[in-house]
Amino acid sequence: MEAAVFVIAAAIVLVGALGVVLRSHPVHAALSLVMTLFGVAVLFVAQDAQFLAAVQVIVYAGAIVVLFLFVIMLLGVDKAEAIQVEPIRGQRPLAVAIGVGTLGLTLSAFFVAGKREVTGKVAGNITDEPNINQLARVIFSTNVFSFEVTSVLLVIAVVGTVLLARRPPRQLPDPKGDR
Repeated sequence: MEAAVFVIAAAIVLVGALGVVLRSHPVHAALSLVMTLFGVAVLFVAQDAQFLAAVQVIVYAGAIVVLFLFVIMLLGVDKAEAIQVEPIRGQRPLAVAIGVGTLGLTLSAFFVAGKREVTGKVAGNITDEPNINQLARVIFSTNVFSFEVTSVLLVIAVVGTVLLARRPPRQLPDPKGDR
């Protein structure tokens, strides 16, 4: 039964992820993201991480995707853009270089991880303390700086998106007609 749940959830995650990348309509891509996030939540439940599954559904599939949809609607998905015109010169070759570099780093990580020996030992200490307490200790003591930097980056991203989406005010005709 565990294998069947894993295979079905993994298929949902993969189909949703492909939908995010391949869908041309932004709202459909956001809905595919919701499907991916729900599949990941099922995988968390299969690993007995119910808290992470609840956070996945509430925070990511709920709040973050609603924020994405809000920004998509704010930007206006009804206008067509010419993809031949580059707003920033050289962005396509830079994107290709970054993509190739990321692919190289990912492949090197797989090769390095493939050479390690699997011992079957658990990486952490097994205690009777609940997962939520361990998670809270790690987030709010050990990694509090990373946690706060992430929240600041999310706020900056939202503010930047709103500023980029602002349309210039329309010029009203001069009632005197002397211009």
